[in-house]
Parts: sequence; structure tokens; C-alpha cells
Amino acid sequence: MKKALIKLSAPLLLLTLPMFAFAAGLDNFLGKLTNWLGLLLPILVGVAVIVFIWGLIIFIYKSNDETGRAEGKQRMIWGIIALFVMVSIWGIVGYIRDTLNINQENAQNVKGLIPKN
Repeated sequence: MKKALIKLSAPLLLLTLPMFAFAAGLDNFLGKLTNWLGLLLPILVGVAVIVFIWGLIIFIYKSNDETGRAEGKQRMIWGIIALFVMVSIWGIVGYIRDTLNINQENAQNVKGLIPKN
């Protein structure tokens, strides 16, 4: 489990190192983080909705089979949990940005790494 966590966190760390190196301060970092989440969140929410719908389809299709229903129910639960976590993180980042009065226009482009909206 620890090796899998390290394998997943190493690319994320490598992607965020330029942000730490070129960040002028906390507001700049949070602005860039908000931009990244703004680009990534709709894709992840779409995947979570697809997982939920796929679990619903399995639940309905295998309604006569107890294990099939349990599998569908489990996928629906994980889809809902994923949606809740992603939307909550999005809300927390937005709340921090609004509390610290951080504008997205202040985030600098790190040589094409973070596209501007």
C-alpha cells in the first residue's frame, strides 16, 4: 500500500515543484491551485458520475442476483463519495480564495505549464 501511494504521489509532487519554486507567495500558489482544480474538476466529476451510473445499471441489470446488486450498490456508494469529496475540496479552495481575497488574474503563467482561462 505504501509503495502504491509513493508511486501515485511522486508524479504529483514533480508537477507541483515548479509552482513552489516560482510562487511569489501563498496567494499566487492558491491561485494556481484553483486554476488546476478548475481544469481538472469537471473531468473528475464526470468520471464519478459515470461510475455512479454504471453502478446503477449493474444494480438494475442484476436485480435477481444478490452479489450483482451488492456490486452495483458498492459502485454507486463510491461514486457518491467521490462526488462529495471533489465538490467539498472545490468549495474549500474557493472559500480560502475568497477569504484571502485572491484573484485568479494574479496567478502568473509558468512558461505554459498552467494555461490561462
